[in-house]
Formats: sequence, structure tokens, C-alpha cells
Amino acid sequence: MEGQPRAVVLLSGGVDSATAAALTARDGFALHALTFAYGQRHAAEIEAARRVARALRVARHEVLTIDLRAFGGSALTADIDVPKDRTPAAMGADIPVTYVPARNTIFLSFALAWAEVLEAGDIVIGVNVLDASGYPDCRPEFIDAFERLAGLATRAGVEGRQRVRIRTPLIRMTKAEIIRAGIAAGVDYALTLSCYDPSPDGAACGRCDACALRRKGFAEASVPDPTRYRR
Repeated sequence: MEGQPRAVVLLSGGVDSATAAALTARDGFALHALTFAYGQRHAAEIEAARRVARALRVARHEVLTIDLRAFGGSALTADIDVPKDRTPAAMGADIPVTYVPARNTIFLSFALAWAEVLEAGDIVIGVNVLDASGYPDCRPEFIDAFERLAGLATRAGVEGRQRVRIRTPLIRMTKAEIIRAGIAAGVDYALTLSCYDPSPDGAACGRCDACALRRKGFAEASVPDPTRYRR
């Protein structure tokens, strides 16, 4: 990886982050992966992120612990039921309770700090505006605003030594297009986990919004879904 440009990649262990990381590696970047144990319902997605990081042979993988359960406000960080069996219309009607307040802002802020230390000019996040369940921090407007902030909030930016770009290779792709792109880049989706409410052993529930979008994406991509679902 000597001489390669560095990129900090937010890696959750799901389809989108794994694909964004693989596409970035294919573009010639040395990956520095960043995963958060933020108080989410289960640790299974962290293990998925570790599997993906190993498969991609990242230069370094950091798992940071921050406790967003102290704030709650989300079905992923509080004792609120995860919505199940919702129709596509219901999923697109409003911002669901699985939205974690300011999560991507928090994650990108940590990534920005590490990028400045690494002298990395790129931060990669697998946000997607088409299949994002209406999350406000997955929109292009948010990404553009954070990129402007990065130029104002760091010493490297103020001194003009390093302009940080927020790379969003999936932002206007459907889930099927993302899966096809990932297959072409060599992603093993059996390593990933997208479920909001997995069992302790990592089996996906098959009924939450994330599982529904994942299943739909594999079906539309005409790719077998390797997900292990609960019976």
C-alpha cells in the first residue's frame, strides 16, 4: 500500500458500506476503516464489519466505542420496537424510528479527525438517497454541507494543506445497482449484515425495513441473497 492515497471509510458491515469500501479500494486507495460500537441493539453488525475489513485487506481497522444509548431517541439505541412488515409506501412516508439522531454527523466528525491525522484527502460513506428510508443525513445536501465544514473545521483545511472530499459512490444508486456494482468489485455479501433487529447469533429478522430493502435489492439484481434469516 506504499504510495497509495489514503481514504477513511465508514464501515458498518452492511451492503452499502461494504460496497463503497470495495469500490474505493478498486480505485486505488489504501483503506483505513472506521466502525462504531455506538450502543446499537446487537454487536453482530460490528462482527460483520470486521469480516468485511479482513476480506478487503484494509490497512487499518478501528472500532470506536461511543454510547448513544445515553441519549436514546431511536429504535436502535433505546427500548423502542423496530418496525416490522412495513409496505414500501409506509417506509417512504416519513422518517422512521430507526433514525439515530445526528448519527452520520457524529461518525463523519470522527472520520474527519482521523483523516487529518493520516493526511488523507478522502472520507468514504455509503449513504444512499434512494433506499435510505428518508434519513436526513443521507441526502446530498447534507454531504455537501459537511464537506464545506471540513474545510473550515481543521487545521489542514484552514492552512490550505489538505482539502477533504466526502466520497459517496452510491448516493444515487438503487439497491440492485449497488449489489451489481459490489459483485463486480468482488464483494462477498455473505459477510455482511443489514438487519436492524438481528438475533444474538447474527441471523437477520427478515421483517424490518433494512431486511426488506436488502431482499428487494437482491431480487431486482437477480443475485441470490446469501443472508441467513431467522426461521
